[in-house]
Amino acid sequence: MGKALIIGCGAVASVAIHKCCQNSEVFREICIASRTKSKCDALKAKLKATTETKITTAQIDANQTDQLIDLINKEKPDIVMNLALPYQNLSIMDACLATKTDYMDTANYESEDTAKFEYGPQWAYRDRFKKAGITALLGSGFDPGVTGVFSAYALKHHFDTIEYIDILDCNAGDHGYPFATNFNPEINIREVSAKGSYWENGGWVETEPMEIKRVYNFPEIGEKDMYLLHHEELESLALNIPGIKRIRFFMTFGQSYLTHLKCLENVGMTSIEPIEFD
Repeated sequence: MGKALIIGCGAVASVAIHKCCQNSEVFREICIASRTKSKCDALKAKLKATTETKITTAQIDANQTDQLIDLINKEKPDIVMNLALPYQNLSIMDACLATKTDYMDTANYESEDTAKFEYGPQWAYRDRFKKAGITALLGSGFDPGVTGVFSAYALKHHFDTIEYIDILDCNAGDHGYPFATNFNPEINIREVSAKGSYWENGGWVETEPMEIKRVYNFPEIGEKDMYLLHHEELESLALNIPGIKRIRFFMTFGQSYLTHLKCLENVGMTSIEPIEFD
């Protein structure tokens, strides 16, 4: 591949950057760019002695397409890896279009003004990316991402048809904190407190937040409470798995997490509207 420009330096980005540096024969160079350059510099210093990958850093406001275009033109990466917030997907995609640079992300676009997430705004770029001769790889995390790969592999190699898919997302870790999210807290709370939905018989069935609960005995983990949520790979799998009748997504949550979330909801802190406190 050669060189990657990685936008973001948070928890997910840090993991991805570590993985890139473990594969120096693929990622010979990376530029880490974030709003806070000191975080990029600190990660570079931590990794420098452990990898043959050449690491540089830059400061960037990922909401500003002009800044992104200038940085891409300066760095000339083979791919832009968007590991920033989902709010910034479209501005980064616009910059990739302007510079004809391949793009990837791990989560689909969300508007700051609406607590809703769907692939529509990014899928609208399909023809423009095709015309520009570049690739946009969306949702390249675990779910979505690996879940789509698993489903496609199963259909190709193990089944004649697939009619039902249930995706069960279980976090078995325990770091001792009474309340903590397993990805960006703001995005996590927005998604968990939104209405759930699943795909059935050619259309969407909407549910109230956390309305549908199941208990599942996960191998090597044990029984966990899991709840039905909307998730973006339901959209892509509904389009790409022929003959599908129903797709659902469940995520596990411990009681401590749910209790704290209810407390935040009761005092208005799960709202996307600003909270005024005297």
